[in-house]
Amino acid sequence: MQEIFDHAREKMTKTASVLKGDLAAIRAGRANASVLDKIAVDYYGVPTPINQMAAISVAEARILVIQPWDKSTLNSIYKAIQASDIGINPQNDGTVIRLVFPQLTEDRRKELVKEVKKMAEESKVAIRSIRRDAIDKLKKKEKASEITEDDLSDGEEELQDITDEFIKEIDNIASAKEKEIMEI
Repeated sequence: MQEIFDHAREKMTKTASVLKGDLAAIRAGRANASVLDKIAVDYYGVPTPINQMAAISVAEARILVIQPWDKSTLNSIYKAIQASDIGINPQNDGTVIRLVFPQLTEDRRKELVKEVKKMAEESKVAIRSIRRDAIDKLKKKEKASEITEDDLSDGEEELQDITDEFIKEIDNIASAKEKEIMEI
C-alpha cells in the first residue's frame, strides 16, 4: 500500500514542478532569465539552450543581458530569440544581446493572472486524477482481498491528505506568481 502512496506523491511532486517551470516562463514585466529556457539555438547542428551558450545576467530591473561565450554564436542566438514567441525584440550591439522587458499594462496583468489561475486549476485537476488512479489501485487490492475494507478506508484518507497538501502547494505557487505580476 505504501508504494501506491509513494508513487502518487512522486507524480504530484512532478505536477507541481511542471507548474513552477511553466509559471517561471511567464513574463511579469521584470527581467527574468527563465523566459529563455524554452528557446534552443542551432549550435553546430545541435539544438542547445541559451543558458549553455552564454552568460545571462540582469543588468537592471527590466533589462536582461546575454553575453555568448563564443562570439560567433551571437547572431544565431539573436535570430532564435527573434523567432521565439516571448514577445520581446532583442537588441544586438555586436558583443551582447539586450532584452528590454516592457512595462505591463493593467489589462495585460489581469490577463496574465487569469492565465496563472487557469494553469493552476489544470494542475489541480492533474493532482485529483492522480488521487483517483491511486484510489482505483487500492480498490483493486481490496477486491482481490489483498487489503481489508478498513485498510481501503485508511488508504483513501491518506491519499486525500496527500492530495490536500499538494493542492495547497499549487495554490501557494500560483498566488506567489499572481503577486509578482500585480506588484510591478
